[in-house]
Amino acid sequence: MANSFQTIALTGNWRDPLATESIATLAAHLAAQGCAVAVGDGFAGRDLPAGATQPGDEVLADAADLVVAVGGDGTMLYAARYAIGAGVPLLGINRGRLGFLADVRPAEMLQAMDRILANDCHRERRHLLNARILADNGEVGSRALNDVVVKRMDSGRMFEFQTYVDGAYVNTHIGDGFIVATPTGSTAYALSCGGPIVAPQLNALVLAPICPHTLSDRPIVIPGSSRAEIRLREQDADQAAVCCDGEVIGELGAGVTLEVSLSDQSLELIHPPGYDFYEILRSKLHWGRSSRDPQAME
Repeated sequence: MANSFQTIALTGNWRDPLATESIATLAAHLAAQGCAVAVGDGFAGRDLPAGATQPGDEVLADAADLVVAVGGDGTMLYAARYAIGAGVPLLGINRGRLGFLADVRPAEMLQAMDRILANDCHRERRHLLNARILADNGEVGSRALNDVVVKRMDSGRMFEFQTYVDGAYVNTHIGDGFIVATPTGSTAYALSCGGPIVAPQLNALVLAPICPHTLSDRPIVIPGSSRAEIRLREQDADQAAVCCDGEVIGELGAGVTLEVSLSDQSLELIHPPGYDFYEILRSKLHWGRSSRDPQAME
């Protein structure tokens, strides 16, 4: 079978020397394999193979067959915005810490890439969220791979807000904020708020309050066909920031509704052969390892 990845776009955290080292190594290797290589504009002034191009990040994925993000999951979320817009798949080389999304280890990077170029890889589709901030003067919308988060802009105070699912009132929350997460995002911010780990292929949404004032206010899982709404109490004159995958898209105030649902679009992730979601959970969360054995925690 012919290689379906002829043009590879590389991106990463240009301020991280480990990431830039991996990008340079990968760019030279891909060029030697006959691939066209494009790198983000932050790589300017660094050694690149002959013929490599440096378009801006906003158009980096447009002519690519595959986007490769080198870094942690934050880098993956950044690259995902452009991969989604261009409709191309995404691969992650882990130069971060946890790396639930960026799952290729640097030591295995070149071998994994050769197998992927030979179409020996695992492909999967991940759900995306649509977020819409609805106000009298119009609406603002965006997409998210991990989560949509509502957080008080004044971090020293709690705020009060109401949630609805498909128009039905769910609860009035008092706390620091609220998360609507995809199954992919269930291992991100929502997990640190006590949310469940959801297998990525499930069609579901996780609703998780952030630091709720009432301990009985717990995360819940709803069908992926549902529409979640979040509104501040009318008496609350403060503002809350609405973030999609960590990027602020607007504000939530009294009389404004945040509506979140699964998108009709999805993101294709590329993994090396043998990808196992549960093995990643065991590795990253140290399941079955004794904390008294230092070697077992490496």
